Amino acid sequence: MKPISAALALLVCVALPAQAQNLPQAGAPIIATPVAVPASAMTTGAATSASVTAPVETPAAPAAQAATEAVPVQSMLPAAAPAPAPAPAPATAAVPTPAAVQAAPAAAAAEAPAASEVPASNAPRMTAGMPRLSSHSVLVINEANGAPLLEKNPDMQTPIASISKLMTAMVVLDAKQDPTEKIEVTEADVDTLRHSASRLAVGTVLTRDQMLHLALIASENRAASALSRNYPGGRVQFIRAMNRKAAQLGMTHTSFEDPTGLSSHNRSTAEDLAKMVKAAASYPLIHRITTTGEYDIRRTASVEVHRRHRHAAARHLVTREIAFHNTNQLVRENRWDIGLSKTGFINEAGHCLVMQVRIASRPVIIVLLDAYGKFDRISDARRIHQWLEAHSSVFGKEARRARAGNRLASNP
Repeated sequence: MKPISAALALLVCVALPAQAQNLPQAGAPIIATPVAVPASAMTTGAATSASVTAPVETPAAPAAQAATEAVPVQSMLPAAAPAPAPAPAPATAAVPTPAAVQAAPAAAAAEAPAASEVPASNAPRMTAGMPRLSSHSVLVINEANGAPLLEKNPDMQTPIASISKLMTAMVVLDAKQDPTEKIEVTEADVDTLRHSASRLAVGTVLTRDQMLHLALIASENRAASALSRNYPGGRVQFIRAMNRKAAQLGMTHTSFEDPTGLSSHNRSTAEDLAKMVKAAASYPLIHRITTTGEYDIRRTASVEVHRRHRHAAARHLVTREIAFHNTNQLVRENRWDIGLSKTGFINEAGHCLVMQVRIASRPVIIVLLDAYGKFDRISDARRIHQWLEAHSSVFGKEARRARAGNRLASNP
């Protein structure tokens, strides 16, 4: 049987035309075989690789030419077992050259910026570990030498609200008026701009010293207004004295329009307010008043008393004791050694706080302006206190470095 099959195969091969032996049969698949194309054959603008793999349509062919001649014959003989499929030629996939392999790390390194080229926003800065503060303007200085320890928009001019009352107090004390003189709250002291509430009814009579206590401790606007009305020359001269005092202190970016801070035209910067805080802390009375946690007054008022079965109401003098609390709750916390304190708020100014305080046995002035909420300014002050206690080295030798580099990022 084997000699007959071999003879038939020989006859078939002789009968086939030579051209048909090298062409694919009808219906045979066309395979795209990668072929290495030299870079010199590429047009301008192509890649500059050593070789580029380009697909070329070639007929499906076995690895050896002799094997291809026998494939169609064996497929025509049903009695013969089909020959195993020849191994296809290996695909010429793009393999990196040794030079490319060596260049790959260099290319990767070229894509990554060098340490000196890292943008400043991404590079480590001296502010690492600094407290994140919500106040829009912050200044913390070492009072002993004036060196800034923490800064954030210290030259931003903004309304300062009731922080103005520190200047009001200094002008009142500079006038050296009788502290026991009686002053009455009148309609002229009622807030018609913002309609703020007050616990001092019209007709309340207190001494100048009591009015000063209420203006600084409880930030009573009517008390501050009454003090300015009873200044020599009246309120107009009082406002002039406030601006004159600011100029004497070197507060070049500060202006005052009223003694209470209700006007948004009372404007200053953290840098200027640090000067004002330092000056105000030198007044013993301001130091004592602003660090008082609670202040009581006895207020006498005429009250109508209606009796049964009587048409006429009798009037009686009633004396009440009223407690006024410091608007800065930190003065009631034992861990704080505060030498001066004042808060402030109007919508345009946000929540403000200024203090003179001892931290790590060093005198420090803290100015916090335009915090979002009244608890945010307290939280900012606590973070600053904690940070300064943990980094007491910023005082003294490192004050110059802190001045150059300690600028905080902005809390929305």
